[in-house]
Amino acid sequence: MQRREINLRHGWRLKLFDESSAWLKGFDDSSWREISVPHDFAVEAPFSKDRSSGSGYLPGGVAFYRKSFLLPEEARGSRIILVFDGAYKRSKVWFNSYYMGFHAYGYTGFSYDLTGLACFGDELNVVAVRVDHRDEADSRWFAGSGVNRKAIVAIKGQVSLDEHGVIISTKGRIVRVQANLSNHLAVCVDASIKHAVLSLDGHEAASIESVIALAEGSSSSLMEIEAAEASLWSPETPTLYKLVTEVSSKDGILDHVETIFGFRDACFDKDKGFFLNGRSIKIKGVCVHHDAGVLGSAAFKEVWRRRLLKLKEMGANAIRCSHNPHMPELYDLCDEIGFLVMDEAFDEWEGVKNKWVKGHNVYPPSHDGYYEDFPQNYDKDIASMVMRDRNHPSVILWCIGNEIDYPNDPYCHPSFLEIKGNNDKNKPANELAYDPQKPNAKRLPVLAKMLKEAVRRHDATRPVTSALAFPELSNTTGFAQVLDVVGYNYKEQLYIEDHKKHPQFIILGSENGKDLPQWQAALENDFISGQFLWTGIDFLGETAGWPCHGSESGLLDTAGFEKPDYYFRQSLWSHNPALKLFACLDGCDSPLRSKGLATSWNFPQGEIVRVVAFTNTLDAVLELNGDPVSASPVRDELNQFLVWRIPFEPGVLKVRSESCGIEDRLKTSAGAVKLSINIIKGSVKADEFDICQAEIIAVDNEGFRDSSCEFLVRADATGAGVLLGIDNGDLWDATEFSSNAKRLNCGRMIAYVASSGKKGPIELAVSSPRLGVAKVLLESV
Repeated sequence: MQRREINLRHGWRLKLFDESSAWLKGFDDSSWREISVPHDFAVEAPFSKDRSSGSGYLPGGVAFYRKSFLLPEEARGSRIILVFDGAYKRSKVWFNSYYMGFHAYGYTGFSYDLTGLACFGDELNVVAVRVDHRDEADSRWFAGSGVNRKAIVAIKGQVSLDEHGVIISTKGRIVRVQANLSNHLAVCVDASIKHAVLSLDGHEAASIESVIALAEGSSSSLMEIEAAEASLWSPETPTLYKLVTEVSSKDGILDHVETIFGFRDACFDKDKGFFLNGRSIKIKGVCVHHDAGVLGSAAFKEVWRRRLLKLKEMGANAIRCSHNPHMPELYDLCDEIGFLVMDEAFDEWEGVKNKWVKGHNVYPPSHDGYYEDFPQNYDKDIASMVMRDRNHPSVILWCIGNEIDYPNDPYCHPSFLEIKGNNDKNKPANELAYDPQKPNAKRLPVLAKMLKEAVRRHDATRPVTSALAFPELSNTTGFAQVLDVVGYNYKEQLYIEDHKKHPQFIILGSENGKDLPQWQAALENDFISGQFLWTGIDFLGETAGWPCHGSESGLLDTAGFEKPDYYFRQSLWSHNPALKLFACLDGCDSPLRSKGLATSWNFPQGEIVRVVAFTNTLDAVLELNGDPVSASPVRDELNQFLVWRIPFEPGVLKVRSESCGIEDRLKTSAGAVKLSINIIKGSVKADEFDICQAEIIAVDNEGFRDSSCEFLVRADATGAGVLLGIDNGDLWDATEFSSNAKRLNCGRMIAYVASSGKKGPIELAVSSPRLGVAKVLLESV
């Protein structure tokens, strides 16, 4: 039979408590709340100063999820597999009252074979999942809580390809395919395996077929296919193909699997950096955490699509998955849109890191974390990440850890009696000193070798890296020598010296600041493959203190809107002409601070205003009410943007580049008069893991956004939809995420709407006492 999937999207029941008998199939859950997955119960709670600052002042806890579903009678005799893309964390799963297993890590997927326990026809099946996140301060950032990624049931034949059983690697236009199969029958099956390479529009580029005798148990097949006319994948031209793998016998098709992939060659050179398809490419990367603002860790593919498209427009070509494997849909998007990916496994190994609970570097910290589960589970979690992601052309690096060598957290070494790390502001002196009672950093190369071997068991085609916080030590302990690519976090000043000291090292900026010198250190040294900025997007947790509930380090805010620093980076990275205008009263904070600059031309008459233009053009001219501004701009030598200081006069301020034919403008406004809704995605698939997005904007009587508007706005979804949340991108706004009313930030916010599980129209209505009501029709299909 051909395989099929059942999405377990809707109809789950949730209870936030620990119920000793909720695992039983016949347990009465009728009083429990009905929810859909992915689901994060942490963001349904109010912010509380009593919670951990590291996790964004949101709670953890224990929860039970239950889901009833039917399996068709024709599936009887098939293999039935329950698949979770992730659940945070320490999940226990029961199926029809049978205990299936335990999965500790909240960021990797897991599956259970339900064959022999499943019911068919009209008899219900029941899945019960218990998640345990009582140690809510177990992470340095917001982790989320619950069944927060996709869940499905896979139905396939007794002779079938294994989960992640099609393994693809490419060299030029040759694709090497390994197929791992299982025969659960008691007899040998004579079968054929056919692989066909198709373009996404269905044109066959090449194919190959082979006969194989499938004995009971596991078998494997290895073939090579040349597609001489295939286009190569790259960030500029992310051409994808579909590998259709079909297993058949004299009785018909046994299994059919389609795998998206791309033809590409990637390599790193110790002297010349990174090459893709024989061409030198400088990595322009950003680090991203897994949360989606108001949605918490229950993110959706379309949310990430909007974010990635904006980062692409900025000029970025790479993503670092900080500091854990992300939802699988993110990697699909990176393949499709054209991003290189550093796929990362862990932030913590067996040595526990400090987790700040009362504000950054405020003692005492928490010492919960993955270290408790690492010794028993690292191999399984590495396998889950690598096996899931190894067919993605976007993935170019396996990162086994982030800042595992951070000084004195907890590893240290007597060769450094005192050391200050890159994030140690205000730490007490005793916390910077060598402590012989703490674990010795000589342990790290042993663990790194162990993890590298775990990666190699499942993929030998990509290099292994780790993001080092303390290469001054790790280069001497042997940690760096284990790595294929050595990641340096905030150590640009060591690049040239360490390239001379360790000429065999391939060095990459794995985490970097956003100022021009950090970029120049990568741009001007061929041996540096590139950089990954901290961060691409604001994220929840890792906050300095109450009431801020996240990190404002991003180029986009949590709502996916561009911050001023986004446009500075665009002026450095984009190959297209870039020009963006901002203004603020003279003497305000640094122009790169999001709260300093505004897209507004409303100031007191005669006040001196600082006008800033981020641009990569060479002939930007400023005009006020049609007249050239006589004051000459200053091109800041450190950050390369144009600055004018001029007295405010109401009207239209415009900057333009004659040679590039582009302009940007600010105008004096009498203020917002109404709400406008910009639909990003207006339809949602009822039975799939899908979402609608709509930007809510306060506009003046000419339709321009009033960036100073902070009016309270309410959002409601009726019909066949449900409002998942509204996000204004302001991490200092402690309004509950579950509230459907928030104030606008910079005159805007975004609304997320999902299907209720039914088909039909969805009305999204937004209202404000000062701005009236606006409505749009969405659709659940």
